[in-house]
Amino acid sequence: MLRLDPGSRRIHTARQFDVWEGGGEYNVARGLRRCFGLRTGIITALADNPVGRLLEDLMLQGGVDLSLLRWFPYDGVGRATRNGLNFTESGFGPRAALGCSDRGHTAVAQLTAEDFDWDHIFGKLGSRWLHSGGIFCALSETTPAVANCAFKLAKANGTIVSYDLNYRDSLWRSVGGQVKARDVNRELVSSVDVLFGNEEDFTAALGFEVEGTDAGYSELDSGGFRRMIEKVVETYPNIKAVATTLRTAKSASFNGWGAIGYYQGEFAEVTQREFQIFDRVGGGDSFASGFILGLLESRGLEWALRCGVAHGALAMSTPGDTSMASRAEVERLMGGQSARISR
Repeated sequence: MLRLDPGSRRIHTARQFDVWEGGGEYNVARGLRRCFGLRTGIITALADNPVGRLLEDLMLQGGVDLSLLRWFPYDGVGRATRNGLNFTESGFGPRAALGCSDRGHTAVAQLTAEDFDWDHIFGKLGSRWLHSGGIFCALSETTPAVANCAFKLAKANGTIVSYDLNYRDSLWRSVGGQVKARDVNRELVSSVDVLFGNEEDFTAALGFEVEGTDAGYSELDSGGFRRMIEKVVETYPNIKAVATTLRTAKSASFNGWGAIGYYQGEFAEVTQREFQIFDRVGGGDSFASGFILGLLESRGLEWALRCGVAHGALAMSTPGDTSMASRAEVERLMGGQSARISR
């Protein structure tokens, strides 16, 4: 989708917008490509018009392989097929970030499981990892079936599957709300190896309750998250890893940021550290890409969590949905380096 960003202004009073490409799956793939140097691709669809070609140009700059991109014909108005827009303001101080989606009738929402040769993707191409999320699965009646088919065929070919619950009330509200979201997500999670989510995701999208979070998400609350993760893994024994970010929003521009995770019977936590936030959108996706890197490189749970936290923090220090960090910057932050000028 295309993000229109009013910068320091409000959406409803803006006279100009910056444009960025974005999307949960794309942000993860781009982070793994541009920051960490892995070869990645995106399975998606766009309406063939100038906005779609702008998105293509932005994604090409991100280095993500677009050979699986499908182009849908455009009727000149967008009655049948269009490209998704997301208006997002970053927030500042007491004013929280705000998003307004304009994503009805998009090309990606019209994808079906038959649109792609999954055995070719996971078999012949040898894809090692597939990542998707709850935003894609909320877009239409067909998108959950696309994800479900892809997950099952990925696992049949030995490809690791990760899923970010990414619950958005605004996307589910008109199609059944939390009840529908839970029906969809519970079925999909039964085919997942690695699960991402925050406290709202696990509660709204799966129905698990987090204990001890009334006062905010501090070190004292990590026990509640651990018990929640234990319930998730007990309910879905197919899951090998769970990772969740821990955030205390003191203001829109000053957050505590950490993570807790589980991997094959082991728990680890990265204690929250306070960071100034320039643009929080995409921080969770950059966390996911850093965590995925750690598992792909067999670095262990703690390293994967620290990599995810550092990458997410750096992504939130720049505008737009995607990471502008380098691997060297991530590793320096993991090592505790300060923000002192580097020259």
